[in-house]
Amino acid sequence: MAYETFAFVYDEVMDTSLYQRWLEFSLRHLGQKKQILELACGTGALAVEFARNGFDVTALDLSEEMLMIASERARESDVEIQFVEGDMLDLADTGTYEAVTCFSDSLCYMKNEMEVQQVFDEVYQILEDEGTFIFDVHSTYQIDEVFPSYSYHYQTEEFAFLWESYAGEEKHSIEHFLTFFVQEEDGSFTREDELHQEKTYPLETYGLMLENAGFQKVEVYADFIDSEPNEKSRRWFFVCHK
Repeated sequence: MAYETFAFVYDEVMDTSLYQRWLEFSLRHLGQKKQILELACGTGALAVEFARNGFDVTALDLSEEMLMIASERARESDVEIQFVEGDMLDLADTGTYEAVTCFSDSLCYMKNEMEVQQVFDEVYQILEDEGTFIFDVHSTYQIDEVFPSYSYHYQTEEFAFLWESYAGEEKHSIEHFLTFFVQEEDGSFTREDELHQEKTYPLETYGLMLENAGFQKVEVYADFIDSEPNEKSRRWFFVCHK
């Protein structure tokens, strides 16, 4: 899919109100820390919001296409952001930071527990002393109870989007089947299919992996607010202190 088309698709289906909620959560928990690395920055919407709020932002993503969109968004928003094409499994050459964030359940795309642990280890190494790492993941309730058999269809005259979710083969895993129909300039429609596989772990497992990485203090919240998770929380937030 051409990156211009992907930008349209991504922004069309994303709930943009979530960016403000991620920003507000971060502002509550980052204190005076203003030098930040945003992992899995995508099309740059949150990175731009950080920059608008006075942060010195470096934004990393694995996708060159995403970064092209993000760079254009930053230019149009008249903010300075350093964009880096890279993999959060290897952050050795990205410098050091007062804070690191990783939102939109991006960690759930890691293939296994070993990769999640590697991300935690990499983040710990690039955080300055007393640095803060904030991330979110889907809860086991969201993966096991909410997502299976989930179906969402969205349609306009120029665009259609179908999202179907099914339980994955592994414990606490889910597979999202996404189909896009995008109208081209000649009036025809192009179909694109994607398979997104996500996996999460119990709270205790995340806590153990963060401890193994070296984090001494970890606060856990749920669903964008500063409350403890319960059995029906859908998104867990972790605030980790080095």
